[in-house]
Amino acid sequence: MKPLDPRLLRHARAARGYVVLTAALGFATAALVVAQAVVLASVLAPAIQGTADLADLGPRVGLLAGVVAARTGTSWAQERFALRAATRTVAELREQVVTHAVALGPRWLASGRGPEVATLATRGLDALEPYMVRYLPQLLLAATVTPATLAVVLGLDWVSAVIIAVTIPLVPLFMILVGRLTAGTSERRLVVMQRLGAQVLDLLAGLPTLLAFGRARGPERRVRALGEANRRATMGTLRIAFLSGMVLELLTTLSVAVVAVGVGLRLVHGGMGLEPALAVLVLAPEVYLPLRQVGLHFHASTDGIAAAEQAFAVLDEEAPRPGTVPAPALAGSTLALHGVSVRAGERDVLAPADLDLELRLGTSSGRVVALTGPSGAGKTTTAMVLLGLVRPDRGTVTLTAPDAAPLDLADVDPSTFWRQVAWLPQRPVLAPGRLRDVVAGGLDVTDADLDRAARTAGLDAVLATVPGGWDAEVGRGGVGLSVGQRQRVALAAALLGDPARVPLVVLDEPTAHLDARGEQVVLDAVRAFRDQGRTVVVVAHRASLVHAADDVVEVRPGPLDRSGPAVGTAVRPGEVVEVGEADEPGEPGEPGTGTTPPLVPAGATTERSRP
Repeated sequence: MKPLDPRLLRHARAARGYVVLTAALGFATAALVVAQAVVLASVLAPAIQGTADLADLGPRVGLLAGVVAARTGTSWAQERFALRAATRTVAELREQVVTHAVALGPRWLASGRGPEVATLATRGLDALEPYMVRYLPQLLLAATVTPATLAVVLGLDWVSAVIIAVTIPLVPLFMILVGRLTAGTSERRLVVMQRLGAQVLDLLAGLPTLLAFGRARGPERRVRALGEANRRATMGTLRIAFLSGMVLELLTTLSVAVVAVGVGLRLVHGGMGLEPALAVLVLAPEVYLPLRQVGLHFHASTDGIAAAEQAFAVLDEEAPRPGTVPAPALAGSTLALHGVSVRAGERDVLAPADLDLELRLGTSSGRVVALTGPSGAGKTTTAMVLLGLVRPDRGTVTLTAPDAAPLDLADVDPSTFWRQVAWLPQRPVLAPGRLRDVVAGGLDVTDADLDRAARTAGLDAVLATVPGGWDAEVGRGGVGLSVGQRQRVALAAALLGDPARVPLVVLDEPTAHLDARGEQVVLDAVRAFRDQGRTVVVVAHRASLVHAADDVVEVRPGPLDRSGPAVGTAVRPGEVVEVGEADEPGEPGEPGTGTTPPLVPAGATTERSRP
């Protein structure tokens, strides 16, 4: 990043006023530094030579005290407003990074950038504070105080000014050499920290599964190795910072010493007056001080500079523009996918490929549509396309209200669309608060409504075991509840929604982490959604969910250059489609097998699925 990157001013409004204020304070500091040196010399010279009484020096001493007080106040104001601006700048960048990462969509986050963004938005951007509080003010002071004091020295003693002018370029020269030596150190440290954060996040997310299989002790060696790498990178950065600081301190000290020796020799030989000599001796360290401080705080700010670079890299990613057309009422509308294909990450595979699907929302009888197919075929991606979270690489998604022209889902305002949809991902994320408030979600519901939804979702069994019942406190993300209990809480919350206002329910493998008893709860909830007149789209692996569906849609992948007829079609009532492809290891399928269950519409049976 440049010493003052224009992107920082563009993205952080707080940084703009701060830079202007810092520049103004820098000019004030330059004037006060010069005034302090001149007034101090005018006080000391007569006192040393005995040419003035102490009473005559009283006004000058008072003026000197006022200058010192003003300089102290300027430094205090600089520190105070720097801390405030740094806090606001980091908050603005953090909000923009998180908001933009969400706008880039789940596909971008799933590419491995999610943990990186999480680390960047927390610890990474916090490191920007030294840059704002220490480095940037000194940089502006170097641009104001150094030339101002050098100009005053030139007026007092041209020999000292020449010595300073010759030695000053050595400071940035050594800074450049040190900068090249340390190039990439902070970036490598941030990468190590992000890798450590990503692995710890993955470990925490999969800890219940690791505990269940007795593998919780294995990953600790990898986490310890990454922590050791982070420690080595940090200590390497500090080592170079200390050594480079020593080099700059030695250089500036020797430069001031050369000026002092020259002034002293001319004083001895009578070639210079005492008052200008004292002024030059006071001003000489002030000329080098901002540059010394820039070098001192440069390494303290490099972590923040590296984090800002990554923040700008995220913000420079082009995000799809959200739609602006208000969504029509979904009840009675049709949501259709026409030839939809989505590229699966960086693989040369479309998942799904050429998918056609039509959903009639909010019919009086309700409808359950199961999405099934081989592992990696794009079932979850299809659900995200229906929700507007992922835009297809090929094909269209249209929303057609009664007596209205089809509307591209990409043109629809997502906030007006999402408030009419209930979505239950594989791992529901719950807001913190009382269990009653988490389930109600701000809706005006009675205790009878809560109890009815709890019975249908199987949450009543959870309430009987949780201390406090409905008044039990739930942590952020559902901390305090198991995965199955969170699933029941989310199901109960979805059941409370008004079916007329929320006619579409999307469930992503709701039985993936549940036992047989929990699976039955989900099936009861799915039937309850259908009885309410809602359209339920469920990503299904288990045969029980497929049996509960009115329509089954087989989703299949295809090569990236695939062309031809649609491969995802709804199964007609009474038709049975055998998939015949094995799932990947670890993918939940029919109990006791490693394959996806056959696609069976509601009411149909096969030898494999018959009790």
